[in-house]
Amino acid sequence: MTIIRQLVWRYFKGKRSVNVVPVLGRISMVAIAVGSCALIVLLSVFNGFDDLVKDLYKAFYPEIKITPKQGKFFSFTPIERQQTKSIKGIEAIASTIEDNVLLNNEKEQMVATLKGVDNNYFKVNGIKQFIYDGIDTVSTQPEPTALLGLFIADQMGLTTKDAFAKLTVYYPNTHSSNLALNPTNAFQSLALVPTGVFRVQDEFDRKYILAPIASVQNLLLQEGKYSAIEIKLKPNVDAIKIVGALSSLDCYKNCNIETRYQQNRTMYMVMQTEKWAVYTILLLVLLIASFNMVGALTMLVLEKRKDIAILRVMGAQKSSINSIFIAEGVLWALVGGLFGMGIGLALCYGQIHFQWLKLQGAFIIDTYPVAIRWEDILVVIITVIVVGFLAAIFPALKSTRAEDPTLKSAY
Repeated sequence: MTIIRQLVWRYFKGKRSVNVVPVLGRISMVAIAVGSCALIVLLSVFNGFDDLVKDLYKAFYPEIKITPKQGKFFSFTPIERQQTKSIKGIEAIASTIEDNVLLNNEKEQMVATLKGVDNNYFKVNGIKQFIYDGIDTVSTQPEPTALLGLFIADQMGLTTKDAFAKLTVYYPNTHSSNLALNPTNAFQSLALVPTGVFRVQDEFDRKYILAPIASVQNLLLQEGKYSAIEIKLKPNVDAIKIVGALSSLDCYKNCNIETRYQQNRTMYMVMQTEKWAVYTILLLVLLIASFNMVGALTMLVLEKRKDIAILRVMGAQKSSINSIFIAEGVLWALVGGLFGMGIGLALCYGQIHFQWLKLQGAFIIDTYPVAIRWEDILVVIITVIVVGFLAAIFPALKSTRAEDPTLKSAY
């Protein structure tokens, strides 16, 4: 093994005189370095966008959400709240009620989702960090207030700086009768004072209005009813275990209990699929780049025919000779891969600290997000080693048939 290691290192350094094999070897290492650098950078950028999207979704998707299996609304008594709060690992519980409403003023009409929230809602969800203008709470005194999505505020021409601005929302009055005689009873209405505007992403900015839960329950004619119970967990608590504990309570037998991942299963699957699709494409690029290494190692085998024959005379087995060139291929790939990864990590850290690349357009962030994960680095290292091993198999097998004919007779 000592002789094999010495030979591998000697072949890696190459001759001091001008020789095409070391040059081809360096070219193949550069190709592997470029592929490794691209892998690290793109995987880190995907991680950054993944973390960003998950952070955005925390504004309206709690760690655990309980909804009725049938119908829109259900009851949630103080006793049931206490039973839920007694489960170890739960930090806060928020009650919400929501449904679609019609928005109307002198300028515009549109449909949005009015969500009634209690004071705990702002502890359970991360909406506060996305407040674009105004305050980050709702209240019923002196008048019901509301937080609007940025798109809704723009469309309705509302601003928090206008003390007289009001948003009137309408909801069908299911208790009304004799509409032919009095059509105005067809709708319930609620006037809200816009005191805050949030900016998360279009999916939420176009959809939601947050208002005090008591006012919304009165509008929807659902006093004492809720459409969801939203739960925040303590740090490092397993959400799946809490879901199991909640499922054992009788009050949730007819409810759906979902983690944040289960609420957005499709989105998370798409994001992971995109990331590993890019990995597969770059893996193919690395495999194509390894063809240079196959050629360089094959030429190295032909150049070292005399060395191979001498080793055979000394009693070296074919497997030992094969291992020399396999180790050589892995070494070339590993050196090129580590060099490329170093450049990739430097670019990623530079983007994190100096924010070189800017995003074009109106986004909640100004620069490309980057998140470096050590498991991705490990995956790239393993990938490079496997690519180097695969590239070295053919030249290694050829090495046992490439002995110098002048020395072959010696054994």
